[in-house]
Amino acid sequence: MGSALETLCGQAVGAGQLNMLGIYMQRSWIITGITALFLAPFYVFASPILQLLHQDKGISKLAGRYSIWVIPQLFAYALNFPIQKFLQAQSRVWIMTIISIAALAIHVLLNWVLVTKLDHGLVGAAVAGNISWWLVVLGQIIYVVCGCFPEAWTGFSWSALKSISSFLKLSLASAVMLCLELWYFTAVILMVGWLHNPEIAVDAVSICMNLQLWTLMIALGFNAAISVRVSNELGAGNPKAAKFSVVVTLLTSTISGVVFTALVLVTKNDFPKVFTGKAAVIKEASKLGYFLAATIFLNSIQPVLHGVAVGAGWQFLVAFINVGCYYIIGLPIGAVLGYKFDLGVKGIWSGMLAGCLLQIIILIFVFLRANWKKEALKAEERIRTWGGSVEPRQSSFEENMN
Repeated sequence: MGSALETLCGQAVGAGQLNMLGIYMQRSWIITGITALFLAPFYVFASPILQLLHQDKGISKLAGRYSIWVIPQLFAYALNFPIQKFLQAQSRVWIMTIISIAALAIHVLLNWVLVTKLDHGLVGAAVAGNISWWLVVLGQIIYVVCGCFPEAWTGFSWSALKSISSFLKLSLASAVMLCLELWYFTAVILMVGWLHNPEIAVDAVSICMNLQLWTLMIALGFNAAISVRVSNELGAGNPKAAKFSVVVTLLTSTISGVVFTALVLVTKNDFPKVFTGKAAVIKEASKLGYFLAATIFLNSIQPVLHGVAVGAGWQFLVAFINVGCYYIIGLPIGAVLGYKFDLGVKGIWSGMLAGCLLQIIILIFVFLRANWKKEALKAEERIRTWGGSVEPRQSSFEENMN
């Protein structure tokens, strides 16, 4: 629900409308805060919900207990995400890095004390996460309000309540787009949980997913960078620069994906040992090495295309693409291969890969067919519609468009 800021803040910066950033962020806080309130009951009743989905009873109880304890993190996310987009749009990534490094150091120490020394297990890990995330939020808020952004942050304003319905519309589109994507991978875990001997299967897939998430952090860095760059350039009326930046970022991210893919293939029999000492889980995770490698490669491309879509304001379109690729194609194929043809985890994962590959192909086609001059004009109109007042710059704008 906060991803609308990636589009709006970036385009406002490009158009020179820095005064709108603080208002956009406050609107997003209202929306994400209310969203967190609506989501909290799902955390409270996570255990019965998982059991209704026919997940293992023991795993469901542990997950439910953990979910209740991490509810404070939910509200930390509601504040943190809009601040991140506020800072990213102005290329203040370095301060987020410093705050995150400090929070990580504290997080490691807290986990060592609460989980290892005091033996509080999942509850200790949840408490450590709560403290760490709220330290991140407080650090970012202090940085924003301390006077570092005299134009972008002028204090709280009633203007944040204006045009909130239009803002909500784009926020919903962003949320649907992201949720369909995140739920896709969650659905894969659920499907694995329905297999025979789910404990070993879930453990093996979780190991692979954790490693995949580590490598995904690199791609998400490119995602944030290209989202900001595209939105900035479109807001400034530079469609050619926006398109060129996409090509450069896509190539760079793909190269990094190839490197990580090769590393996984070389170490496919060894990387599971970093996460577990159980022989059965290590063996199962090793068998998934090729699938993990393919996922890492595809995920070096997909986040960049996703960032382009957000920067350009294509959330509605991508949401529809996600429905078709993931839920009409990917999951059914995975279910048929996994259950009907008795391929288990490999079959389910094959379906997931099919959906991801199809989505990437379609998004590349959309990018190649896009009229970037029109996208720049849409960005200018969007700023006017949602509270900005773009200064007359017709001559330079037309020069950039030609």
